[in-house]
Order: sequence, then C-alpha cells, then structure tokens
Amino acid sequence: MAAREDYDKLLRSVRELTGVEGLEPDADALASVRVDDAYNVNLQFVEATGKVLCFIEVLKLPADADKAVYRDLLAGGLFGRLTGGGYFALETETETVVYNHFFDLEKAAADVEDFVSTLEKILQLCDMWAERVKGVMAGGEAPAPAHAPDFRFFP
Repeated sequence: MAAREDYDKLLRSVRELTGVEGLEPDADALASVRVDDAYNVNLQFVEATGKVLCFIEVLKLPADADKAVYRDLLAGGLFGRLTGGGYFALETETETVVYNHFFDLEKAAADVEDFVSTLEKILQLCDMWAERVKGVMAGGEAPAPAHAPDFRFFP
C-alpha cells in the first residue's frame, strides 16, 4: 500500500511538471493551491486507504436555495454520470458545495501527466457545475445534461 513518502514524491513530481511551487503538503498531508483566482485545489493523503482525496469548494449557496439546486446536484452525481466519478457534498456552516474525487495514489504516481490533466478536467467540471447551479438558482430549469469531461480511474 502507498505511504506518505509516495504521496510526497507525487506532489514533487506535480510541482516539477507544472511549476506550481505552492503545492506543499503540511504535517497532516494536506496540500492546497489557488488556481486561476477561482478555486482552491486541495489534496489530502488518506493513509488508511492509500488514496488521495481531491476536494474543491465550487460555490456558496444561499441558505434558502431551492430544492431544485440540490436535486440537480444529486441527480448529476448518480453513478458519477456527470461528475467524472466524483461527488458533491455540502459544507453546512457556509452552505458551500464541495466537489470530492478520490485518486488511487499508485495509479496517479504512475502517470503524473495524466493526474495533472485530470485535475485540470476537474476544474473544468467545477466551472460547468457552478454555471449550471447559478442557472437553476436564477429560476431557470436545469439545462439538459451535459457530458462531464471524461476522466475516471476505474479499471
């Protein structure tokens, strides 16, 4: 099973490939970097599973957001169909929609370029969903399902 040292090595490889020096893990194996002044990409190594959790705050919802917003987020996440295999959660104190995706550390480390490409696609997905949710909140119906960027780490 992957260890913390493998995670640190993956992040070093990502920094070398992208030039993003700020992606440094803390003592709890959490690394965070601001991207395009829009999102914080957070990577957290979960030692018990050998996985890397990527989580991104997508947008804040008003406390009185219509149930259509939540329905759309849940329906889009069914079987990972429109979420690239990830899922949405709600941080209840701030009403922030958070996108979560687990990576197998060994697979990510085996192809760092693909890992970085997948992170870029996740950011595109977050943009897509932020716009979709804003449209639903503006009173419009959810647009016809769009196809999420194609990225999955499933065999």
